[in-house]
Amino acid sequence: MERIGGYLVERRLGEGGMGTVYLARTRGGRAVAVKVAKAELAADPVFRERFRSEVEAARAVGGFHTAPVVDADVDGEPLWLATAYIPGPTLAARLATEGAMDEPQLRALAAALAEALESIHSCGLVHRDLKPGNIIMAADGPRVLDFGIARAVESTRFTATGTAFGTPGFLAPEQALGHDVTGAADVFALGAVLVAAAGGSAWGEGTPMGLMYRSVHETPDLSAVPAGLVDLVSACLAKEPSTRPTPTELLDRLTGAAPESARPEATYTPTLTAPPPPALPPAAPPQHASPHLTPTPPASALPTTPPHLPVPPAFPPQVPYGFGPPVPYAGPEVVLADKDVRVVVNATGVILEVAGAAADFDWAEIAQVVRTRRGSRLTVAVRLWDGGVYACEVNARRAARLGEWLAQLDAVLARYLTR
Repeated sequence: MERIGGYLVERRLGEGGMGTVYLARTRGGRAVAVKVAKAELAADPVFRERFRSEVEAARAVGGFHTAPVVDADVDGEPLWLATAYIPGPTLAARLATEGAMDEPQLRALAAALAEALESIHSCGLVHRDLKPGNIIMAADGPRVLDFGIARAVESTRFTATGTAFGTPGFLAPEQALGHDVTGAADVFALGAVLVAAAGGSAWGEGTPMGLMYRSVHETPDLSAVPAGLVDLVSACLAKEPSTRPTPTELLDRLTGAAPESARPEATYTPTLTAPPPPALPPAAPPQHASPHLTPTPPASALPTTPPHLPVPPAFPPQVPYGFGPPVPYAGPEVVLADKDVRVVVNATGVILEVAGAAADFDWAEIAQVVRTRRGSRLTVAVRLWDGGVYACEVNARRAARLGEWLAQLDAVLARYLTR
């Protein structure tokens, strides 16, 4: 069997944009998740410096709510990082199978995540991509994973000026605008995570650009949040970073006496068995959206099952989870792109990229993918188990090319979406 460093590789867990993740064992039999950088990336000196930064960031974070780094090689060939292997479903998968959390559960989740952020920020770090898919509901409590885009506060200029990193719907306004990012952005994401865990969506549904616009300019939808937590969540989602509470302040508020909730318990059960309605009608984009984007209709208007695919399972498979979600071995991939938009579907999941802002969704998060044809344009909508819906429109320009795209996309979706 193959060895990476001193670790015996057992099987591949998945492959992402930066590299491949393997389940491996120490000589004493302990399980670890080993993340190996792609060779072509490792040849880039800038990437090597970013990888070194990632390892240093992950090593610096301790506490009970992260995956500890156990080993790494930031100078050799290949570059790799080993972390403790943590089994358990993501928060997104837990919400899909069990529905929305009640107020005591939300308080426990918020306290655990605030404690994790307190640990991360005390090291001078910012996670930058806190979301349900990056939170593991381990047996001993939630764990925050994936420091793939975390950076030391002093090193935020590693990234291109004006580029938004993270996931729309959980991005703070300063991230969406490409401004400097501090730990307050993680607190904003925590607020959006709590709304999702309560069965809602802080910024509704729509395109990545639309979600980012609303996070900057509009008031969040807190209708799903229990009354006893509305003030706390609202404070987390404040537009101005300096007015948001720190993780320590959140813990002070959460560990005091919990006020009685005046709101009945929220429930959420995804419905995936209704017959699909006709194809979605085109809609004019809002004024703030780019002309090549098609707004996504409400979840109720989306087909619950893509018309070209069998009915998906009622919940995602419960499988062990390490550093990144387990996915099948590398397989077919489809890339649909015009000059402004790119859609990538592969063994890892779906990436929607619009005007330089990318939203990356793992298969464990995805309940459904719907594609809609309108003339020479193809809209791809991703519906998550936590209720979020994201979409973008790609212009094929020629009917023959659009036909090729549809054939490729359907084949890849049939491979991965019916697992």
